[in-house]
Amino acid sequence: MKKILIGLVAAIVIATGGFFGFEFYVQRRAASEVEAAFAQIRATGSKASHGKVSFDLLSRTITVADIASESATQPSVRVKIANFTALGVSQPDPTRFSADTIEATGIEVEASMGVQAGLRFTYKAPQIAIKDYSGPAGAQRPLASPSAVDVYRFALEHFAAVTASSITAPSVAATVSMPGASGAQVVDYTYSNVALRDIKDGRIAATTVDRASFTANIQQGGKTETIGGEFAGMAAYDFDSTAMLAMLDPARANDDKYYRAHRQITVGAYTAAFPNGVRMRMDGMTVDDVGLRPSKLQFPRFMAMIESAPPPGTTPTPAQTRDMLEKMAGLNEGLHVGNAEIRGLTIETPGGPLKLAAIRFNLENGKIGEFAIEGLDARSPKGPIKVGRFALKSLDIASLLRMSSQFSDPSQKPSPDQLVGLFLLLEGAEIKGVVAPYKDSTTPVNVETLDLNWGQFVGPIPSKVRLSAKMTGPLDASDPETFKMLVASGMHSAAINLDLGAAWAEGPHTFVLDPVMVELGGVLTASARLSLGNVPREMFSINPLQAAMMAAQIEAGTIELSLRDTGGVDLAVAQYARTQNVSRAAARQAIMENIKAASEKIVGGNPDAVAAVEALVRFVETPRQTLTLKLVPLGKVPALQLMQAFNTDPLLALAQFQIEASTGL
Repeated sequence: MKKILIGLVAAIVIATGGFFGFEFYVQRRAASEVEAAFAQIRATGSKASHGKVSFDLLSRTITVADIASESATQPSVRVKIANFTALGVSQPDPTRFSADTIEATGIEVEASMGVQAGLRFTYKAPQIAIKDYSGPAGAQRPLASPSAVDVYRFALEHFAAVTASSITAPSVAATVSMPGASGAQVVDYTYSNVALRDIKDGRIAATTVDRASFTANIQQGGKTETIGGEFAGMAAYDFDSTAMLAMLDPARANDDKYYRAHRQITVGAYTAAFPNGVRMRMDGMTVDDVGLRPSKLQFPRFMAMIESAPPPGTTPTPAQTRDMLEKMAGLNEGLHVGNAEIRGLTIETPGGPLKLAAIRFNLENGKIGEFAIEGLDARSPKGPIKVGRFALKSLDIASLLRMSSQFSDPSQKPSPDQLVGLFLLLEGAEIKGVVAPYKDSTTPVNVETLDLNWGQFVGPIPSKVRLSAKMTGPLDASDPETFKMLVASGMHSAAINLDLGAAWAEGPHTFVLDPVMVELGGVLTASARLSLGNVPREMFSINPLQAAMMAAQIEAGTIELSLRDTGGVDLAVAQYARTQNVSRAAARQAIMENIKAASEKIVGGNPDAVAAVEALVRFVETPRQTLTLKLVPLGKVPALQLMQAFNTDPLLALAQFQIEASTGL
């Protein structure tokens, strides 16, 4: 028994000694491998150091203290970690390193963007925890160079080989310093409960922040102004680093494909306070389908744009402005936003609140498909203003920036072709539900709808236009003569409905005004259709001489006119009766006689013209009728000559048409 006990004690001693000996060996090996990893960083010209390295075999825990690194890039990136601990470490194969949990404390990151721009960023996190980590046991490839592009590519490639169930930080503090003409502008951010979930293959399923706040000290007019704000929750879903890698890869400089970076980004309620009592609130924001286009958004170009920016506080030269606007145009062409929406925006000012129900837009190829503002509620000195919806259609932001760069030199005025070229940047606008005060009237102007579209461009000139509008508003005696008559007749408001269209067809070389409809509520509805033939493509020219020469070839086509009386005839009769102090019956008869007398000078012996005059007389005699006129050319009628004839000899002009006239209820 004694021998057994002695043997057992000897085995324990030997085993214990072997364990500590093996642990010492493993610790030495761990320290050696950590130092080798840091040596790889130093080999690129960067600085990298660490403190004590320890390893606990029982818990498979490795600890590295006092990590510090500074990149060789200019501007440099500095990283400090007070303590790094990996628990439950293992090496499933020689190329992979795994840990149940990785914890880092005392993290500080300092970086700059642009040596000349002088933007500085500092991030601090008391603690970061990574769960279920698995990644490369070492660098996957040597760092090609210490340049910012290669460092970022190296980091993203390593990230793409990492998996983790989560990365969390209870809090992160950030400081952004921006130089200004009157001193540095400093913005401090605080993020609470930052979490990244399901990291794999360079993707992050979700990134969430429970709360984010900021404060900023802005130098203005020799004074320091403070602003601050807070977000109640932020989230980004389905991040894919492929888009960022493509942006950093010179081999993809001609790649026109869009790579999705985020499926969706959301921001919760946001509040902010500004000087002079201005406050802002936003209920939320959503951005869907954010992508990057490598051919237009290469990282070196982006950095070059920042580096070439004039120093803060200085006025850029026209050449610098042109260069900056051109680069910004390229950046817009490199971004893709499927849909973006800002909801419930309120701005409180000393002059009253401004509210917006929503702002919506999308972006692709540097063009906003639609930019819409909905539910605007504001105040003016004359009273409240409401806009149900205002939208710009197909706004070409990139081309607008490039065109603006051509106008950046105040000594060079834009040429006519440049001004006309502005039509190419926008395809239309829409306004709905506008209520606004009019002069000193208590009755507001109501714009139910106003829709303007153009397109089918011939060079910079649209050959297709459509305008429709429906509105009501008060009448004022100081308005044009037509409205004065309506006011005198007792009308205090009017409803107007317009529908105007024009289009050129290249095949038959025809230009048609259709529809042409004007409705004045309670007065009349007028519609027309006018066609022109032999309209050459060269007519759409910004050269007035060329356009005039081409206009000589245009021929008049059929003209159709329709006038429906909805109360206008009775209004005219009543107004005539008041001014002449006669009965309405006498006034109506006098108007009919005046029409006959005036027409005798122009109708001559033209039976068609006589029929038209008779139809007009019947139109006045019997209210609520529709007067229809149709003029069909009797052969080729040059349009310019016809216009001149109407001014000098109306009878000769009418003689070139077959006139059909009729009235009916």
